[in-house]
Amino acid sequence: MSAPVQPPEARVATEHPAAAGYRAGRTLPLRVEAMRQLRRRRTLLMGGVLAALPFILIIAFAIGGTPDGEDGGGGRGGGSRINLMDVATESAANFAATSLFVSAGFLLVIPVALFCGDTVASEASWSSLRYLLAAPVPRVRLLWSKLVVALGFSLAAMVLLPVVALAAGTAAYGWGPLKLPTGGALSAGDTVPRLALVVAFIFVSQLVTAGLAFWLSTKTDAPLGAVGGAVFLTIVGNVLDAVTALGSWRDFLPAHWQFAWADALQPQLEWGGMIKGAALSVTYALILFALAFRGFSRKDIVS
Repeated sequence: MSAPVQPPEARVATEHPAAAGYRAGRTLPLRVEAMRQLRRRRTLLMGGVLAALPFILIIAFAIGGTPDGEDGGGGRGGGSRINLMDVATESAANFAATSLFVSAGFLLVIPVALFCGDTVASEASWSSLRYLLAAPVPRVRLLWSKLVVALGFSLAAMVLLPVVALAAGTAAYGWGPLKLPTGGALSAGDTVPRLALVVAFIFVSQLVTAGLAFWLSTKTDAPLGAVGGAVFLTIVGNVLDAVTALGSWRDFLPAHWQFAWADALQPQLEWGGMIKGAALSVTYALILFALAFRGFSRKDIVS
């Protein structure tokens, strides 16, 4: 029986013992990887787009006029919900919630797919991946550093949008209570914790996209293929969720729970939908991350 084939860097390490003082855990520190990614043009561009969105919305409201607030059925008592767009200009909190509402379905998918899908594939496309491994950076350490930094930048992108929206909304509409879609209002003191919960759930719900992008990034040398593939599959999930004929099968689609954060904008928090959505998203993400690590550990790196 023939012995299992080892990766090239493993054979080199076997033939040449590690130098004194070498520690695998100290290779490719997170701060080094973070600075590398921060200096990239796509990171700055994505940050600029997200920071500009609240100002674009303010201009749109100024040109189009203040939302009329018509709910088409007498508010909560009439059995219909007040749309977030109808109360967007009531306060900075409402404006921040509206900014999240209009961007959560697609715009916030882009930075997650970009940061997680580009991170490994870009190194392969530049033919620098094999040199990182020859440093030697262990494969698990390399993937771990890149994944942590990519998720960190994804979270930062999701935090940036509401922070800028709150600042711009305060200047444009003033600070005040958050008028709820179902009627009533949250006090100004409760606004920030509720919006933080919304951002946290959106981030967790996007872990599926992160897992898809990261797994594809380890399978291809084309960054655009990894990013585009993750976005495409996310869109497919949204389309399938719109097919009501699937019935209860839609409960197994992460897209089915992506707006469960609306339950945080209630006088009394409702956790059911957010817990189900978070559990489903984390489960899928862990499977995809495991596939990425397993496949990359056996992959022959030639670029």
